[in-house]
Amino acid sequence: MKVNAELIIELRHQKFWSQEELAIAADLNLRTIQRIEKEATISLQSKKSLASALEIDIHDLDYKETIKMINYEYKTVSIKFNHGWFKKGTSNVDAALNEEAIDGWRFKQMVMPTDATGGTEKMIAIYERELVE
Repeated sequence: MKVNAELIIELRHQKFWSQEELAIAADLNLRTIQRIEKEATISLQSKKSLASALEIDIHDLDYKETIKMINYEYKTVSIKFNHGWFKKGTSNVDAALNEEAIDGWRFKQMVMPTDATGGTEKMIAIYERELVE
């Protein structure tokens, strides 16, 4: 099971214990303490022993994952696009797409709306960017 390894290290340092001293106090192997602090995984029995040695509740050692919500803003850009035989004037699509990236916009999707005849004169690029609060 996952455990809060940072808390274990912090409590060990507060007691001025080495990993070996914590292993002795918790009646665990030194290698077990090293693995717990590095990988943040622990068995139930080791968790009970550590909680007792550190004089804390066993549930204080539980790993609590913080959920970070990321908000995005979106933007659309119309790019001229003449597709078909003998059509001239197609814009440089790469340059148009990369121009928005300079301001931190990330390309998300390309939409090609069609007219009544099935042709298209433009592409619509959809961009997103993380909102920084």
